[in-house]
Amino acid sequence: MKKKLILALTVCALCLNVTGCANKDTNISNDIQNTVTENNKENTELSAEITADINLSDNITINGSNVSVDGDKVTIANAGTYVISGTLSDGQIIVDSASEENVYLVFNGVNLTCSNSAPIYVKNAKNTIIVLEDNTDNFITDGETYIFEDATTDEPNAAIFSKDDLTIKGNGSLTVTANYNNGITSKDDLKITGGTISIASKDDGLMGKDSITIKGGDITINSEGDGLKSTNAEDTEKGNIIIESGNLNITAGTDGIQAENIVNIIDGTINIVTGGGSVNSSSKSNNDTPWGSWGGSSSSTEETSSAKAIKAVNDIVIDGGLINIDSSDDSIHSNNSLTINGGTLEIASGDDGIHSDTTLEINGGDINITKSYEGIESQTITINNGTIYLVASDDGLNAAGGNDGSSTNGRPGENQFNSSSNGSITINGGYLYVDAAGDGVDSNGSIVMNDGTVIVNGPENGGNGALDYDVSFDITGGLFIAAGSSQMAQSPSSSSTQNSVNIFTSQSANTLINIKNTNGEDIITFAPSKTYQSVVISSPKLESNATYTVSVGGSSTGSSADGLYNDGSYSGGSDAGTFTTSNTVSSVGSGGGMGGPGGNPGGNRQQRW
Repeated sequence: MKKKLILALTVCALCLNVTGCANKDTNISNDIQNTVTENNKENTELSAEITADINLSDNITINGSNVSVDGDKVTIANAGTYVISGTLSDGQIIVDSASEENVYLVFNGVNLTCSNSAPIYVKNAKNTIIVLEDNTDNFITDGETYIFEDATTDEPNAAIFSKDDLTIKGNGSLTVTANYNNGITSKDDLKITGGTISIASKDDGLMGKDSITIKGGDITINSEGDGLKSTNAEDTEKGNIIIESGNLNITAGTDGIQAENIVNIIDGTINIVTGGGSVNSSSKSNNDTPWGSWGGSSSSTEETSSAKAIKAVNDIVIDGGLINIDSSDDSIHSNNSLTINGGTLEIASGDDGIHSDTTLEINGGDINITKSYEGIESQTITINNGTIYLVASDDGLNAAGGNDGSSTNGRPGENQFNSSSNGSITINGGYLYVDAAGDGVDSNGSIVMNDGTVIVNGPENGGNGALDYDVSFDITGGLFIAAGSSQMAQSPSSSSTQNSVNIFTSQSANTLINIKNTNGEDIITFAPSKTYQSVVISSPKLESNATYTVSVGGSSTGSSADGLYNDGSYSGGSDAGTFTTSNTVSSVGSGGGMGGPGGNPGGNRQQRW
């Protein structure tokens, strides 16, 4: 095919008389020029002048300089601003610039397919910026097989591939169909600040080896592998994923967001489905999950298959945003520490809702775990604030030592967590509502509650307890209510400074239980949502050396929230006994068991990073 190269024109000529393919607007919009100027401030000085206009077709035409054409291959050899438009059914754009300045690729209605390599291949450039021109639709598609220049390498391996920094911005749209491997890959830093981007990939959607930063845009990813991935495990400052704003919709065969170092979500709207969703639970008793097998060490950087929604080797920090997760595996998983400072989280998990191997701290936010195997799990859990609702088929809040992994030739979560006395739960504030079939609040070590509200509707079976701890449970303030079976029932420790009572009575679901003082004033009225034989209550309203009457059944004129009545008056119940708070811990009726370790096996699982 005939290729035409038109010599470079002056900037004025370009602005006044751009002569690209007919019916193609080759002027850069004011918005794009502003984008270029903005990016210059962030990086190096670079003129917003058009270096070349590239029109893709059976006869590729070039208006400008620093561009060469060889067959269906276009090579950009220097820094500058290149406006690209048109359709090429089988070709490639290569950026190979030794300049220390930026290369701008302005997509102005591009439809580019390459059957045997990356359609966009940044071989060498300090920083490449893809600008999506306003009101344009752009399409990048690769083939199912690649032919590599060197048999010893497997690069490029993405539809858009850069060996150096890559930024995508603008207000146009970009559709990437990656039939071979990844959608968009940078071997350094990958940044997205704008655009409507849709990626369908054979493996990972977005891959930035050193980092991925999302500062805007509307991004949709359908990947057979991971959604977002940062893989640098050698440099402790790299391997990070930062989401500052934007809309992300991720459907991934394996992990949704995976970082070798840190994941930090500051804001944005994020929807993630992994491994077919929570209906395809990784905690099933069989081992037929389609997204791969488990194994390996939790602290290892060796890649193993998993289907977690948000995953990091070192740290996860969630400061805000609206996050919706439906994951086959853990919804949020850190191999080290995890901190939630804010945001709204809606979670349905086939395994753990929120998991950290070492420390987990919740300082705020609204968290709703509608489905999980274990709701919130870590060796050390601290809740300072926030509103938390969770449903768990095993333990609700679980503090246990060791790493979270899967068993060999069995389901993830099959073996016990490493049982040790160094697990701890500290509750300094916030609101926690637990609906658990296993232990409601479970620590292999100690529990401390200083403030806040905890309501537990625990197990109906005798092998678990609404409250379960190995060492101690010291409560100094706040409201604690835990209803469940009586066989494993425990009360707070006698070393507590706030009074508590364990009431043993067998009742059906939604049967009211009431405590009144000698003046007939209601202290607590609560309706457990399940059948129960034990209710543990600790409240600052339970005064020392005072006598109280317990009733069950009856009715209340007040309104309830999560079974707790905060107004109205109680009447009509049956007398279940009395108690006097001469000691910190009192009881009514008889029952209970040894307490301590209980619940379904929930740890000592082989690592499944």
